[in-house]
Amino acid sequence: MKRLIITSDDFGLSNGVNRAVEQAWKNGILTGASIMPGAAAFGEAVKIARRNPGLQVGLHLTLVQGRAVLPPAEIPALVDAAGNFSENPVRSGIRYFFDRGLYCQLKREVEAQIKKVLDSGIALSHIDGHLNIHLHPTVFRILAELMPRYGISSFRLAQERLAHNLQFDRERKIGKRLETLIFRFLTDNARPELDRLGISYASEVKGVLNSGRMTEAYVLNIIDGVRDGLTEFYFHPGILPDAEISRRMPDYRHQEELAAITSPAVRQRLQELQIQVQNYRGEIKC
Repeated sequence: MKRLIITSDDFGLSNGVNRAVEQAWKNGILTGASIMPGAAAFGEAVKIARRNPGLQVGLHLTLVQGRAVLPPAEIPALVDAAGNFSENPVRSGIRYFFDRGLYCQLKREVEAQIKKVLDSGIALSHIDGHLNIHLHPTVFRILAELMPRYGISSFRLAQERLAHNLQFDRERKIGKRLETLIFRFLTDNARPELDRLGISYASEVKGVLNSGRMTEAYVLNIIDGVRDGLTEFYFHPGILPDAEISRRMPDYRHQEELAAITSPAVRQRLQELQIQVQNYRGEIKC
C-alpha cells in the first residue's frame, strides 16, 4: 500500500503561515504541521492546533535562523543578546560539530523547545528541523536521548531520490547533487539508532530538493512515482502579504504551495492512484 503524509513546516512563524496551515487542514489534504516554539506567532499556532484537534503537530526544531526558547543568559554561546540564533547555517553546523563546549547548551535548548510545546497542551507526534538541523550529528545525538524520554515516536529522515526529482525540475542540478550526498550521509548516520529505538520514519521525503517550490504542477508530476510504503511531502504554505515570511524566504512560493495542498486535481489524482493520505499516527485524512 502507498501511504502519504502531508506536512507543513514553520507553523508559528507568522500569522500568514498560521492562516495557511489552518486553511490547508480544513480545505486540503494537510495532515500535520511542525511548530516553531521560539517563533513570534507560536501562541496563535497553539490556539489553531487546539481548535483543530485532528491536526497532528510535531516539533520544527530551530537552532539556526530563528529565536531560542531559553533566555540568552542560559545559552550565551548559541544566541546573541536578543536571543536569536546565527543566520549562517553552515557556520553554525561546523561550530555545533567541533565545539564540544556547546553540547550542554544545545541539549538544554533542545529539551526546552520540546517541553514548551508539551506544556502548551500539544502532544508531539514527530520531530523535524528548520533547515533539517535535526539531522546534524550532534543534534541527533541529543534527540536520540530525549525522544524516548518524551514519548516522541516519529522522525523526519530527509532522504529523496535525486533522479526522480530531476525528471521534473532541472534547476539547481549541482546544488541538488551536493544536498543529496550530504543528506545521504546524515540519514545513514541516524537510521540505525532510530531503528534501535523503534522510532518510525518515512521511507522517502519529498520537499528536500524542491524546498519552497512544491507547486501543484510539480506535485502532480511526482505523485505517480510514489513508492509502496510511507512517504512524506512537506510544504511551506503561506498567505501574503506577510513581512516575516517574505523577509526570511523571499524566493519561496508560499501561496502556490498552499494552492497545491488544497488542489482538487491533486486530491483526485491521489484517489485515482489509491494513495492513502494519513498522519504519523496512521489516522486517515482521505
